[in-house]
Amino acid sequence: TYFSLDRPELQQLHALIEESWALSDGDEDVVRVSRFQASFWAELEALGIVDEQAAAWSRSVRELARVTDIPEPELPTGLRATLRPYQRAGYTWLSFLYEAGLGGVLADDMGLGKTVQALALICKAREDKPGGAPFLVVAPTSVVGNWVAETRRFAPDLAVLAITETESRRGIPLDEACAGGDIVVTSYALFRLEYEDYQRIGWSGLLVDEAQNVKNHQSKGYQCIRRLPAPFKLAITGTPMENNLMELWTMFSIGAPGLLGGPTRFAEYYRTPIERARDADRLDLLRRRIRPLLMRRTKQEVVSDLPPKTEQVIELDLEPKHRRVYRRDRRRERREVLGLLGDMDRNRFQIFRSLTLLRQAALDVSLVDAEHAAVPSTKLDALMEILAGGTAEGHRVLVFSQFTHFLDGARRRLAAAGIEYCYLDGKTRHRAAVLAEVKDGSVPVFLISLKAGGGGLNLTEADYCILLDPWWNPATEDQAIDRAHRIGQDKPVMVYRLVAKDTIEDKVMALKARKAALFSSIMSGGGIGAGGLTARDIRGLLE
Repeated sequence: TYFSLDRPELQQLHALIEESWALSDGDEDVVRVSRFQASFWAELEALGIVDEQAAAWSRSVRELARVTDIPEPELPTGLRATLRPYQRAGYTWLSFLYEAGLGGVLADDMGLGKTVQALALICKAREDKPGGAPFLVVAPTSVVGNWVAETRRFAPDLAVLAITETESRRGIPLDEACAGGDIVVTSYALFRLEYEDYQRIGWSGLLVDEAQNVKNHQSKGYQCIRRLPAPFKLAITGTPMENNLMELWTMFSIGAPGLLGGPTRFAEYYRTPIERARDADRLDLLRRRIRPLLMRRTKQEVVSDLPPKTEQVIELDLEPKHRRVYRRDRRRERREVLGLLGDMDRNRFQIFRSLTLLRQAALDVSLVDAEHAAVPSTKLDALMEILAGGTAEGHRVLVFSQFTHFLDGARRRLAAAGIEYCYLDGKTRHRAAVLAEVKDGSVPVFLISLKAGGGGLNLTEADYCILLDPWWNPATEDQAIDRAHRIGQDKPVMVYRLVAKDTIEDKVMALKARKAALFSSIMSGGGIGAGGLTARDIRGLLE
């Protein structure tokens, strides 16, 4: 008997088997489906392939595929917060994942209350199982204090413990330091240093806050997070992907290991076709695969009462002396970089060093060479004009830069002008005191390095944001702006981006718009954008 194999069902099965093999790290002739691959499982089930599989496992995956239809659980009595509708939906989703023994990625926009949604889950878990093992929260050092404060504010019945020192300093073993806690919060650095001790403690779950900090899947911090035994893992980040699709893989490998296969196969099957070949079908497939395990809402979608945000790009003509020195530096660095682009991987450090020098020169040439200290900084002159007018009108201003030496120059100018300010960078020792002065006092200007203040801060007292040095990664700037433009803000927010014309900054602004399209294509279904920095991109920056 002969029959045709050219049938839609068999073609679909063929495609599913190909995808499974492509994402498998093994060589055996077996189709393997992770319990996180809900949409994959549902498609196999629709073809009648998995009818005889384990019923309980099948039910959990089918439930995951219908995650948007699950009933909303009661809010825990220990939660002292009024959740907005979208936050209740997030709590419902988190509760389902936790009870099903699954993890995920909570990727709501910055400022939408990811912490309070997670705290609601922990309250429910503790009420359902009193006396259970604690939850571990790993976060940047700058955010550890915020978790303690938010827990005491919204979940005062939970015992929260902050691990801020190694055993040699605190004087007691880690298990004793964590005893009696419902939530234990520590930094990435301390978690990495004492990983062996953390893995010996039983945890109810692991929450990785600002998870983009471990976006490099080859880093030791990421490896420790992946290896930690915990029945539930949640990656929390407002920017699940900043530069390329491999960072998205990292987020899901934390919360849903196995969903997207191994890194090599993921790059071959998804990243390369999407980023380089602009494969729309593969992009749509990736969106379907991650949808059940990703919660992503933007402020524009869910917060109707947030005040308006106005953004303005201020293009600056460099002062003649400044322009002359910058152009000389650009010629020198261009010759250097163009000779290195033939092997970007090997020469990456030198290439980015040259780009950084040009970015600094566009701000202030004395940052590159102290002998140019007498050359005026066009950026600082413009900043002082904006601050003079803004502070006179009663506005409170956040000023961001990636370069602390440039912020030092701003400090000197503010002091000379008699304008009060606060300052925060990664070396600030009394961070809580500085933040309290900003929130409770009347200091009009807050100078912040992006690395220290790009996440975990709630500064709705300010209504002006000034970004002194643009870079091609739009997520970095968005994180800075959302320190002020977030829930609790009752004033319109004004954002100024200072861009030096005819410099690398000009090119950065155009490049940034293209790179933002990649994030949009994955998160919101837009057209396909470009991925990480390529040799072509770098040539464009130096033209």
